[in-house]
Amino acid sequence: MPGKVANIAKNTSYFTVALILQKVISFSYFIILARYLGPEDLGKYYFAISFTTIFSIIIDLGFAGVLIREVAKDNARAERFLGSILAMKIPLTIVSFAAAAAMINAFGYPDITKYLVYSSMACMALDSFTLSFFSTIRGFHNLAHESAGSIVFQLIVITLGVILIKAGAGLKLMFLPLIAASAFNFFYSMYLVAMRFKIKIRPVWDFPRIKHIVSISIAFTLYGVLNRVYTFLDSVLLSLLSGDRAVGIYQVAFKMIIALQFLPMAFAASLYPALSLYWVKNKGQLSVTFERAMNYLIIISVPISIGIIMIADKIVLIFKSGYSEAVLPLQITIAQLLFTFINFPIGSLLNACDRQKQNTYIMGAVALTSAILNLILIPRIGVIGASIASSVSGILQVALGIIIVKKIIEYRLKKNLIIFAKAIFSAGFMALTVYYLKDSLSIFVVPIIGAAVYFLLLFLLGGFNKEDILSILDSFKRKGKIEDEAPDTTITN
Repeated sequence: MPGKVANIAKNTSYFTVALILQKVISFSYFIILARYLGPEDLGKYYFAISFTTIFSIIIDLGFAGVLIREVAKDNARAERFLGSILAMKIPLTIVSFAAAAAMINAFGYPDITKYLVYSSMACMALDSFTLSFFSTIRGFHNLAHESAGSIVFQLIVITLGVILIKAGAGLKLMFLPLIAASAFNFFYSMYLVAMRFKIKIRPVWDFPRIKHIVSISIAFTLYGVLNRVYTFLDSVLLSLLSGDRAVGIYQVAFKMIIALQFLPMAFAASLYPALSLYWVKNKGQLSVTFERAMNYLIIISVPISIGIIMIADKIVLIFKSGYSEAVLPLQITIAQLLFTFINFPIGSLLNACDRQKQNTYIMGAVALTSAILNLILIPRIGVIGASIASSVSGILQVALGIIIVKKIIEYRLKKNLIIFAKAIFSAGFMALTVYYLKDSLSIFVVPIIGAAVYFLLLFLLGGFNKEDILSILDSFKRKGKIEDEAPDTTITN
Protein backbone atom coordinates (compact mmCIF):
# COMPACT_ATOMS: atom_id res chain seq x y z
CA MET A 1 0.00 0.00 0.00
CA PRO A 2 2.84 2.54 0.67
CA GLY A 3 3.80 2.21 -3.01
CA LYS A 4 0.21 2.94 -4.02
CA VAL A 5 0.07 6.05 -1.83
CA ALA A 6 3.41 7.24 -3.18
CA ASN A 7 2.15 6.76 -6.74
CA ILE A 8 -0.98 8.82 -6.00
CA ALA A 9 1.09 11.60 -4.45
CA LYS A 10 3.41 11.59 -7.46
CA ASN A 11 0.47 11.71 -9.89
CA THR A 12 -1.07 14.58 -7.94
CA SER A 13 2.19 16.53 -8.15
CA TYR A 14 2.46 15.94 -11.90
CA PHE A 15 -1.16 16.97 -12.36
CA THR A 16 -0.87 20.16 -10.32
CA VAL A 17 2.37 21.38 -11.88
CA ALA A 18 1.19 20.58 -15.41
CA LEU A 19 -2.15 22.27 -14.82
CA ILE A 20 -0.57 25.48 -13.52
CA LEU A 21 1.99 25.70 -16.33
CA GLN A 22 -0.64 24.81 -18.92
CA LYS A 23 -2.98 27.60 -17.80
CA VAL A 24 -0.20 30.20 -17.48
CA ILE A 25 1.17 29.50 -20.98
CA SER A 26 -2.32 29.28 -22.49
CA PHE A 27 -3.48 32.60 -21.02
CA SER A 28 -0.22 34.30 -22.00
CA TYR A 29 -0.74 33.19 -25.59
CA PHE A 30 -4.36 34.35 -25.47
CA ILE A 31 -3.20 37.87 -24.54
CA ILE A 32 -0.66 37.88 -27.38
CA LEU A 33 -3.24 36.58 -29.86
CA ALA A 34 -5.92 39.03 -28.72
CA ARG A 35 -3.58 42.00 -29.11
CA TYR A 36 -2.54 40.84 -32.59
CA LEU A 37 -5.92 39.87 -34.05
CA GLY A 38 -8.25 42.43 -32.51
CA PRO A 39 -11.84 41.69 -31.34
CA GLU A 40 -13.30 40.86 -34.78
CA ASP A 41 -10.76 38.24 -35.86
CA LEU A 42 -10.37 36.93 -32.31
CA GLY A 43 -14.12 36.35 -32.36
CA LYS A 44 -13.87 34.32 -35.58
CA TYR A 45 -10.98 32.30 -34.12
CA TYR A 46 -12.79 31.34 -30.92
CA PHE A 47 -16.13 30.86 -32.60
CA ALA A 48 -14.48 28.11 -34.68
CA ILE A 49 -13.14 26.45 -31.52
CA SER A 50 -16.45 26.74 -29.64
CA PHE A 51 -18.47 25.49 -32.61
CA THR A 52 -16.32 22.42 -33.25
CA THR A 53 -15.94 21.58 -29.57
CA ILE A 54 -19.68 21.01 -29.36
CA PHE A 55 -19.54 18.62 -32.35
CA SER A 56 -16.42 16.83 -31.11
CA ILE A 57 -18.44 15.01 -28.45
CA ILE A 58 -19.77 12.86 -31.32
CA ILE A 59 -16.28 11.42 -31.78
CA ASP A 60 -15.73 10.33 -28.18
CA LEU A 61 -19.23 9.68 -26.77
CA GLY A 62 -17.83 9.32 -23.26
CA PHE A 63 -15.41 6.54 -24.21
CA ALA A 64 -12.53 8.08 -22.26
CA GLY A 65 -14.09 7.50 -18.86
CA VAL A 66 -15.00 3.92 -19.76
CA LEU A 67 -11.50 3.20 -21.07
CA ILE A 68 -9.80 4.52 -17.94
CA ARG A 69 -11.95 2.48 -15.57
CA GLU A 70 -11.92 -0.77 -17.54
CA VAL A 71 -8.15 -0.71 -18.07
CA ALA A 72 -7.62 0.19 -14.41
CA LYS A 73 -9.65 -2.87 -13.37
CA ASP A 74 -7.52 -5.19 -15.49
CA ASN A 75 -4.52 -3.92 -17.45
CA ALA A 76 -4.56 -7.07 -19.58
CA ARG A 77 -7.77 -5.85 -21.24
CA ALA A 78 -6.25 -2.58 -22.43
CA GLU A 79 -5.60 -3.69 -26.02
CA ARG A 80 -9.06 -5.15 -26.51
CA PHE A 81 -10.91 -2.13 -25.14
CA LEU A 82 -8.70 0.38 -26.96
CA GLY A 83 -9.12 -1.51 -30.23
CA SER A 84 -12.92 -1.57 -29.93
CA ILE A 85 -13.06 2.14 -29.14
CA LEU A 86 -10.77 3.00 -32.07
CA ALA A 87 -13.05 0.97 -34.35
CA MET A 88 -16.01 3.11 -33.29
CA LYS A 89 -14.13 6.41 -33.40
CA ILE A 90 -13.11 6.20 -37.06
CA PRO A 91 -16.67 6.33 -38.49
CA LEU A 92 -17.77 8.70 -35.72
CA THR A 93 -15.04 11.13 -36.78
CA ILE A 94 -16.43 11.14 -40.31
CA VAL A 95 -19.95 11.74 -38.97
CA SER A 96 -18.70 14.59 -36.75
CA PHE A 97 -16.90 16.27 -39.66
CA ALA A 98 -19.95 15.93 -41.90
CA ALA A 99 -22.33 17.32 -39.26
CA ALA A 100 -20.10 20.31 -38.49
CA ALA A 101 -19.54 21.06 -42.20
CA ALA A 102 -23.25 20.83 -42.97
CA MET A 103 -24.17 23.11 -40.09
CA ILE A 104 -21.56 25.79 -40.77
CA ASN A 105 -22.59 25.91 -44.43
CA ALA A 106 -26.27 26.06 -43.51
CA PHE A 107 -25.61 29.12 -41.36
CA GLY A 108 -24.10 30.90 -44.37
CA TYR A 109 -20.82 31.94 -42.74
CA PRO A 110 -18.08 33.48 -44.92
CA ASP A 111 -15.31 31.33 -46.39
CA ILE A 112 -12.71 32.39 -43.79
CA THR A 113 -14.96 31.18 -40.95
CA LYS A 114 -15.61 27.88 -42.74
CA TYR A 115 -11.88 27.40 -43.22
CA LEU A 116 -11.25 28.03 -39.51
CA VAL A 117 -13.96 25.56 -38.54
CA TYR A 118 -12.47 22.87 -40.80
CA SER A 119 -9.01 23.55 -39.31
CA SER A 120 -10.41 23.34 -35.80
CA MET A 121 -12.15 20.06 -36.60
CA ALA A 122 -8.81 18.60 -37.66
CA CYS A 123 -7.40 19.54 -34.25
CA MET A 124 -10.43 18.13 -32.46
CA ALA A 125 -10.16 14.80 -34.30
CA LEU A 126 -6.48 14.46 -33.40
CA ASP A 127 -7.18 15.45 -29.80
CA SER A 128 -9.95 12.88 -29.51
CA PHE A 129 -7.70 9.99 -30.54
CA THR A 130 -4.96 11.40 -28.30
CA LEU A 131 -7.44 11.31 -25.43
CA SER A 132 -8.05 7.60 -26.06
CA PHE A 133 -4.33 6.85 -25.98
CA PHE A 134 -3.73 8.85 -22.81
CA SER A 135 -6.86 7.36 -21.22
CA THR A 136 -5.33 3.92 -21.77
CA ILE A 137 -2.16 5.08 -20.04
CA ARG A 138 -4.20 6.57 -17.18
CA GLY A 139 -5.63 3.10 -16.66
CA PHE A 140 -2.09 2.07 -15.71
CA HIS A 141 -2.11 4.77 -13.00
CA ASN A 142 0.36 6.94 -14.90
CA LEU A 143 -0.10 10.70 -15.36
CA ALA A 144 3.53 11.68 -15.91
CA HIS A 145 3.53 11.31 -19.70
CA GLU A 146 0.22 13.10 -20.18
CA SER A 147 1.26 15.91 -17.87
CA ALA A 148 4.44 16.41 -19.91
CA GLY A 149 2.46 16.24 -23.16
CA SER A 150 0.04 18.94 -22.03
CA ILE A 151 2.90 21.33 -21.29
CA VAL A 152 4.70 20.60 -24.57
CA PHE A 153 1.38 21.13 -26.38
CA GLN A 154 1.09 24.67 -25.02
CA LEU A 155 4.78 25.41 -25.66
CA ILE A 156 4.39 24.40 -29.32
CA VAL A 157 1.30 26.60 -29.66
CA ILE A 158 2.87 29.71 -28.15
CA THR A 159 6.23 29.26 -29.92
CA LEU A 160 4.79 28.75 -33.42
CA GLY A 161 2.11 31.33 -32.75
CA VAL A 162 4.63 34.02 -31.87
CA ILE A 163 6.72 33.12 -34.92
CA LEU A 164 3.69 33.53 -37.20
CA ILE A 165 2.72 36.80 -35.52
CA LYS A 166 6.25 38.16 -35.95
CA ALA A 167 6.07 37.14 -39.62
CA GLY A 168 2.79 39.04 -40.03
CA ALA A 169 0.69 35.95 -40.80
CA GLY A 170 -3.03 36.45 -41.29
CA LEU A 171 -5.95 34.89 -39.43
CA LYS A 172 -6.11 31.97 -41.86
CA LEU A 173 -2.71 30.68 -40.71
CA MET A 174 -3.27 31.10 -36.97
CA PHE A 175 -4.64 27.58 -36.55
CA LEU A 176 -1.36 26.05 -37.71
CA PRO A 177 0.15 26.14 -34.18
CA LEU A 178 -2.86 24.26 -32.82
CA ILE A 179 -2.72 21.67 -35.60
CA ALA A 180 1.03 21.17 -35.04
CA ALA A 181 0.59 20.81 -31.27
CA SER A 182 -2.33 18.38 -31.68
CA ALA A 183 -0.31 16.33 -34.18
CA PHE A 184 2.61 16.17 -31.74
CA ASN A 185 0.43 14.94 -28.88
CA PHE A 186 -1.27 12.42 -31.19
CA PHE A 187 1.99 10.79 -32.30
CA TYR A 188 3.56 11.13 -28.84
CA SER A 189 0.67 9.38 -27.09
CA MET A 190 0.42 6.73 -29.81
CA TYR A 191 4.16 6.03 -29.50
CA LEU A 192 3.88 5.64 -25.72
CA VAL A 193 0.99 3.19 -25.98
CA ALA A 194 2.69 1.10 -28.65
CA MET A 195 6.30 1.20 -27.49
CA ARG A 196 6.27 1.92 -23.76
CA PHE A 197 3.17 -0.07 -22.80
CA LYS A 198 3.45 -2.66 -25.62
CA ILE A 199 -0.18 -2.35 -26.72
CA LYS A 200 -1.06 -2.96 -30.37
CA ILE A 201 -2.94 -0.06 -31.91
CA ARG A 202 -5.53 -1.38 -34.32
CA PRO A 203 -9.32 -1.11 -34.73
CA VAL A 204 -11.09 -4.25 -33.53
CA TRP A 205 -14.73 -4.85 -34.46
CA ASP A 206 -15.63 -6.91 -31.41
CA PHE A 207 -19.41 -6.32 -31.40
CA PRO A 208 -20.22 -7.81 -27.96
CA ARG A 209 -17.54 -5.62 -26.39
CA ILE A 210 -18.63 -2.58 -28.43
CA LYS A 211 -22.18 -3.11 -27.20
CA HIS A 212 -20.87 -3.32 -23.63
CA ILE A 213 -18.83 -0.11 -24.02
CA VAL A 214 -21.78 1.81 -25.47
CA SER A 215 -24.09 0.63 -22.68
CA ILE A 216 -21.80 1.86 -19.91
CA SER A 217 -20.72 5.08 -21.66
CA ILE A 218 -24.22 6.57 -21.87
CA ALA A 219 -23.89 8.44 -18.56
CA PHE A 220 -20.47 9.81 -19.56
CA THR A 221 -21.82 10.82 -22.98
CA LEU A 222 -24.85 12.68 -21.67
CA TYR A 223 -22.84 14.61 -19.11
CA GLY A 224 -20.18 15.44 -21.72
CA VAL A 225 -22.74 16.72 -24.21
CA LEU A 226 -24.48 18.88 -21.62
CA ASN A 227 -21.20 20.22 -20.25
CA ARG A 228 -19.92 21.24 -23.69
CA VAL A 229 -23.23 22.82 -24.66
CA TYR A 230 -23.22 24.79 -21.41
CA THR A 231 -19.59 25.86 -21.82
CA PHE A 232 -19.49 26.79 -25.51
CA LEU A 233 -23.04 27.53 -26.67
CA ASP A 234 -22.86 31.15 -25.48
CA SER A 235 -19.98 31.92 -27.87
CA VAL A 236 -21.79 30.23 -30.76
CA LEU A 237 -25.02 32.14 -30.06
CA LEU A 238 -23.09 35.40 -29.69
CA SER A 239 -21.62 34.88 -33.15
CA LEU A 240 -25.02 34.08 -34.67
CA LEU A 241 -26.95 36.84 -32.93
CA SER A 242 -24.40 39.63 -32.33
CA GLY A 243 -21.46 38.97 -34.66
CA ASP A 244 -17.82 37.96 -34.34
CA ARG A 245 -16.71 41.13 -32.57
CA ALA A 246 -19.03 40.29 -29.67
CA VAL A 247 -17.39 36.86 -29.37
CA GLY A 248 -13.95 38.51 -29.23
CA ILE A 249 -15.05 40.87 -26.46
CA TYR A 250 -16.69 38.07 -24.51
CA GLN A 251 -13.58 35.89 -24.68
CA VAL A 252 -11.69 38.35 -22.46
CA ALA A 253 -14.07 37.56 -19.60
CA PHE A 254 -14.46 33.87 -20.47
CA LYS A 255 -10.72 33.23 -20.66
CA MET A 256 -10.15 34.92 -17.31
CA ILE A 257 -12.46 32.41 -15.64
CA ILE A 258 -10.85 29.48 -17.49
CA ALA A 259 -7.34 30.65 -16.59
CA LEU A 260 -8.15 30.83 -12.88
CA GLN A 261 -9.71 27.37 -12.73
CA PHE A 262 -6.35 25.69 -12.13
CA LEU A 263 -6.75 26.56 -8.42
CA PRO A 264 -9.97 24.62 -7.71
CA MET A 265 -9.15 21.95 -10.31
CA ALA A 266 -5.84 21.05 -8.68
CA PHE A 267 -7.40 21.23 -5.24
CA ALA A 268 -10.38 19.05 -6.18
CA ALA A 269 -8.16 16.47 -7.90
CA SER A 270 -6.12 16.17 -4.73
CA LEU A 271 -9.20 16.09 -2.49
CA TYR A 272 -11.16 13.48 -4.46
CA PRO A 273 -9.26 10.41 -3.13
CA ALA A 274 -9.89 11.52 0.46
CA LEU A 275 -13.60 12.06 -0.18
CA SER A 276 -13.86 8.61 -1.81
CA LEU A 277 -12.17 6.99 1.18
CA TYR A 278 -14.27 8.81 3.79
CA TRP A 279 -17.50 7.91 1.99
CA VAL A 280 -16.70 4.26 2.69
CA LYS A 281 -14.85 4.52 6.00
CA ASN A 282 -15.83 7.67 7.89
CA LYS A 283 -18.97 9.70 7.06
CA GLY A 284 -18.28 12.19 9.85
CA GLN A 285 -14.85 13.04 8.52
CA LEU A 286 -16.36 13.29 5.02
CA SER A 287 -18.60 16.13 6.20
CA VAL A 288 -15.78 17.93 7.99
CA THR A 289 -13.40 17.64 5.03
CA PHE A 290 -16.04 18.90 2.57
CA GLU A 291 -16.88 21.92 4.75
CA ARG A 292 -13.21 22.81 5.12
CA ALA A 293 -12.68 22.46 1.37
CA MET A 294 -15.57 24.84 0.78
CA ASN A 295 -14.10 27.29 3.28
CA TYR A 296 -10.73 27.16 1.56
CA LEU A 297 -12.16 27.95 -1.86
CA ILE A 298 -14.41 30.70 -0.46
CA ILE A 299 -11.40 32.33 1.17
CA ILE A 300 -9.42 32.15 -2.10
CA SER A 301 -12.13 33.10 -4.60
CA VAL A 302 -13.75 36.08 -2.88
CA PRO A 303 -10.66 38.39 -2.95
CA ILE A 304 -9.75 37.33 -6.49
CA SER A 305 -13.26 38.10 -7.72
CA ILE A 306 -13.60 41.45 -5.96
CA GLY A 307 -10.02 42.41 -6.80
CA ILE A 308 -10.55 41.81 -10.53
CA ILE A 309 -13.83 43.75 -10.42
CA MET A 310 -11.97 46.73 -8.92
CA ILE A 311 -9.15 46.75 -11.50
CA ALA A 312 -11.06 45.40 -14.52
CA ASP A 313 -10.43 48.63 -16.46
CA LYS A 314 -6.68 48.21 -15.95
CA ILE A 315 -6.72 44.50 -16.85
CA VAL A 316 -8.54 45.14 -20.13
CA LEU A 317 -5.84 47.65 -21.15
CA ILE A 318 -3.48 44.65 -21.44
CA PHE A 319 -5.51 43.61 -24.48
CA LYS A 320 -5.21 47.08 -26.16
CA SER A 321 -7.83 49.82 -26.52
CA GLY A 322 -10.04 47.79 -28.87
CA TYR A 323 -11.28 45.73 -25.92
CA SER A 324 -12.57 48.59 -23.75
CA GLU A 325 -16.12 47.21 -24.10
CA ALA A 326 -15.01 44.11 -22.20
CA VAL A 327 -14.80 45.87 -18.80
CA LEU A 328 -18.43 45.42 -17.74
CA PRO A 329 -18.76 41.85 -19.11
CA LEU A 330 -15.56 40.95 -17.24
CA GLN A 331 -16.92 42.41 -14.00
CA ILE A 332 -20.23 40.56 -14.38
CA THR A 333 -18.65 37.25 -15.31
CA ILE A 334 -15.93 37.33 -12.64
CA ALA A 335 -18.59 37.95 -9.99
CA GLN A 336 -19.52 34.25 -10.34
CA LEU A 337 -15.96 33.10 -9.58
CA LEU A 338 -16.97 32.04 -6.07
CA PHE A 339 -19.59 29.69 -7.49
CA THR A 340 -17.21 28.39 -10.15
CA PHE A 341 -14.68 27.52 -7.45
CA ILE A 342 -16.97 25.88 -4.90
CA ASN A 343 -18.70 23.83 -7.60
CA PHE A 344 -15.51 21.72 -7.87
CA PRO A 345 -15.70 20.18 -4.36
CA ILE A 346 -19.47 19.79 -4.79
CA GLY A 347 -18.96 17.82 -8.01
CA SER A 348 -16.14 15.80 -6.43
CA LEU A 349 -18.34 14.88 -3.48
CA LEU A 350 -21.22 13.75 -5.71
CA ASN A 351 -18.88 11.57 -7.79
CA ALA A 352 -17.13 10.19 -4.70
CA CYS A 353 -20.51 9.23 -3.22
CA ASP A 354 -21.76 7.51 -6.41
CA ARG A 355 -24.16 10.32 -7.34
CA GLN A 356 -23.04 10.71 -10.97
CA LYS A 357 -26.64 10.72 -12.22
CA GLN A 358 -27.51 13.69 -10.03
CA ASN A 359 -24.49 15.50 -11.46
CA THR A 360 -25.87 14.87 -14.95
CA TYR A 361 -29.35 16.08 -13.97
CA ILE A 362 -27.87 19.25 -12.53
CA MET A 363 -25.82 19.86 -15.66
CA GLY A 364 -28.93 19.34 -17.79
CA ALA A 365 -30.90 21.94 -15.82
CA VAL A 366 -28.00 24.39 -15.94
CA ALA A 367 -27.39 23.91 -19.68
CA LEU A 368 -31.08 24.45 -20.44
CA THR A 369 -31.22 27.56 -18.25
CA SER A 370 -28.09 28.95 -19.87
CA ALA A 371 -29.44 28.35 -23.39
CA ILE A 372 -32.78 30.03 -22.59
CA LEU A 373 -31.15 33.04 -20.92
CA ASN A 374 -28.69 33.47 -23.79
CA LEU A 375 -31.49 33.34 -26.37
CA ILE A 376 -33.45 35.96 -24.41
CA LEU A 377 -30.62 38.30 -23.39
CA ILE A 378 -28.10 38.25 -26.27
CA PRO A 379 -30.48 39.79 -28.86
CA ARG A 380 -31.24 42.58 -26.38
CA ILE A 381 -27.95 43.39 -24.66
CA GLY A 382 -25.32 41.33 -26.51
CA VAL A 383 -22.14 40.45 -24.60
CA ILE A 384 -23.53 41.74 -21.31
CA GLY A 385 -26.47 39.36 -21.73
CA ALA A 386 -24.15 36.40 -22.27
CA SER A 387 -22.19 37.40 -19.16
CA ILE A 388 -25.37 37.62 -17.07
CA ALA A 389 -26.52 34.23 -18.38
CA SER A 390 -23.16 32.70 -17.44
CA SER A 391 -23.28 34.10 -13.90
CA VAL A 392 -26.89 33.08 -13.24
CA SER A 393 -26.22 29.57 -14.57
CA GLY A 394 -23.15 29.23 -12.35
CA ILE A 395 -25.15 30.23 -9.27
CA LEU A 396 -27.91 27.77 -10.18
CA GLN A 397 -25.42 24.92 -10.56
CA VAL A 398 -24.07 25.45 -7.04
CA ALA A 399 -27.54 25.87 -5.53
CA LEU A 400 -28.76 22.59 -7.01
CA GLY A 401 -25.53 20.87 -6.00
CA ILE A 402 -25.86 21.95 -2.38
CA ILE A 403 -29.44 20.60 -2.26
CA ILE A 404 -28.10 17.16 -3.25
CA VAL A 405 -25.12 17.43 -0.89
CA LYS A 406 -27.41 18.04 2.09
CA LYS A 407 -29.17 14.76 1.29
CA ILE A 408 -25.89 12.83 1.33
CA ILE A 409 -24.00 14.21 4.34
CA GLU A 410 -24.70 16.26 7.44
CA TYR A 411 -23.68 19.48 5.79
CA ARG A 412 -23.67 22.59 7.98
CA LEU A 413 -24.14 25.38 5.45
CA LYS A 414 -24.17 27.95 8.26
CA LYS A 415 -20.46 27.36 8.93
CA ASN A 416 -19.56 28.15 5.33
CA LEU A 417 -21.82 31.23 5.36
CA ILE A 418 -20.00 32.58 8.43
CA ILE A 419 -16.67 32.24 6.63
CA PHE A 420 -18.23 33.85 3.55
CA ALA A 421 -19.39 36.83 5.62
CA LYS A 422 -15.91 37.27 7.11
CA ALA A 423 -14.35 36.98 3.64
CA ILE A 424 -16.71 39.61 2.20
CA PHE A 425 -16.01 41.96 5.10
CA SER A 426 -12.25 41.58 4.67
CA ALA A 427 -12.52 41.90 0.89
CA GLY A 428 -14.45 45.14 1.37
CA PHE A 429 -11.45 46.75 3.06
CA MET A 430 -9.22 45.24 0.39
CA ALA A 431 -11.43 46.81 -2.29
CA LEU A 432 -11.08 50.26 -0.72
CA THR A 433 -7.32 49.82 -0.60
CA VAL A 434 -7.19 48.78 -4.25
CA TYR A 435 -9.49 51.62 -5.32
CA TYR A 436 -7.26 54.31 -3.79
CA LEU A 437 -3.99 52.78 -5.01
CA LYS A 438 -4.79 51.53 -8.52
CA ASP A 439 -4.19 54.87 -10.25
CA SER A 440 -0.92 55.60 -8.47
CA LEU A 441 0.81 52.21 -8.36
CA SER A 442 1.53 49.44 -10.87
CA ILE A 443 -1.25 46.97 -11.62
CA PHE A 444 1.18 44.24 -10.56
CA VAL A 445 1.88 45.84 -7.15
CA VAL A 446 -1.68 46.79 -6.13
CA PRO A 447 -3.02 43.20 -5.99
CA ILE A 448 -0.15 42.17 -3.69
CA ILE A 449 -0.94 44.97 -1.25
CA GLY A 450 -4.66 44.22 -1.49
CA ALA A 451 -4.07 40.52 -0.79
CA ALA A 452 -1.96 41.34 2.26
CA VAL A 453 -4.73 43.54 3.66
CA TYR A 454 -7.35 40.88 2.99
CA PHE A 455 -5.56 37.90 4.53
CA LEU A 456 -4.35 39.85 7.55
CA LEU A 457 -7.84 41.09 8.36
CA LEU A 458 -9.41 37.69 7.70
CA PHE A 459 -6.90 36.02 10.01
CA LEU A 460 -7.68 38.53 12.75
CA LEU A 461 -11.39 37.82 12.30
CA GLY A 462 -10.75 34.09 12.73
CA GLY A 463 -11.61 33.25 9.13
CA PHE A 464 -8.83 30.67 9.09
CA ASN A 465 -6.10 29.34 11.37
CA LYS A 466 -3.06 27.12 11.21
CA GLU A 467 -5.01 23.98 12.09
CA ASP A 468 -7.40 24.45 9.16
CA ILE A 469 -4.54 24.63 6.68
CA LEU A 470 -2.75 21.59 8.14
CA SER A 471 -5.99 19.57 8.09
CA ILE A 472 -6.60 20.25 4.40
CA LEU A 473 -3.02 19.40 3.49
CA ASP A 474 -3.26 16.19 5.47
CA SER A 475 -6.37 15.13 3.52
CA PHE A 476 -4.29 15.12 0.32
CA LYS A 477 -2.20 12.28 1.71
CA ARG A 478 -5.11 9.87 2.07
CA LYS A 479 -5.24 6.89 -0.17
CA GLY A 480 -7.72 6.56 -3.06
CA LYS A 481 -7.92 6.59 -6.81
CA ILE A 482 -6.90 9.52 -8.94
CA GLU A 483 -6.52 7.98 -12.35
CA ASP A 484 -9.76 9.55 -13.60
CA GLU A 485 -8.28 13.03 -13.23
CA ALA A 486 -5.88 14.43 -15.81
CA PRO A 487 -4.79 17.68 -17.40
CA ASP A 488 -6.87 18.88 -20.29
CA THR A 489 -4.88 18.76 -23.49
CA THR A 490 -7.57 19.94 -25.86
CA ILE A 491 -7.23 23.17 -27.81
CA THR A 492 -10.02 24.88 -25.91
CA ASN A 493 -7.76 25.80 -22.99
